[in-house]
Amino acid sequence: MNMQDCIDACQRCHEVCLRMAMTHCLELGGRHTEPEHLRLMLNCAEICQTSANFMLSQSSVHGAVCGACAEVCTACADSCASVGDMDECVQACRHCAETCSEMASSYQPRMARRDAGTSAGAHSH
Repeated sequence: MNMQDCIDACQRCHEVCLRMAMTHCLELGGRHTEPEHLRLMLNCAEICQTSANFMLSQSSVHGAVCGACAEVCTACADSCASVGDMDECVQACRHCAETCSEMASSYQPRMARRDAGTSAGAHSH
């Protein structure tokens, strides 16, 4: 899979989640406007846009963002499937999660590249 496919999937998911959250969900109300569901849709739109931006700018850490994006997209797809009547969003999220997982799988996190000794105590304040 090439990076452009993943960028396209992220941009599509951003567009679908944002549009459906702000139109379809708000208009239907009920389960569609429960805080956790609506929050997840807007968060998903945001991280998809961010992932696309990281790839477009050829960031060396785009894989880390794609990994997070895949997780959020999967959660959003599950939420949309549970709410119902959101097939377009479910499909866009699942496709984006799949492409982002592939992008993330080739990424080596910076922490994993360090010697174990250098990261000890890194989180102390």
